[in-house]
Amino acid sequence: MQINLTGHHVEITPALRNYVTTKLARLERHFEHLLDIHCILTVEKLRHRAEATVNLKGATLFADATEEDMYKSIDMMLDKLDRQVRRHKGKLTDHHTTETIRREVP
Repeated sequence: MQINLTGHHVEITPALRNYVTTKLARLERHFEHLLDIHCILTVEKLRHRAEATVNLKGATLFADATEEDMYKSIDMMLDKLDRQVRRHKGKLTDHHTTETIRREVP
């Protein structure tokens, strides 16, 4: 998994980079086939915005969040991405195989 971190009007400090990479590791626990992640952190006056685009095998997911604190916006964005990744993984699994087994056994 490759992580690209970009900052607009904000300097990406090592602490901020470390925080984002440790949080993004949570996504890899749910779904192993993450190709790359592009994360953009932006500061506009009092609004801190975090947005990320995740390229999966067969899909592209996007999430963003705007809060008053950068760390809080990163957490909100990653919660959204986590839900999307889990939903995508659920769509990939075939849930209908258990129905055929149940029907065969009377």
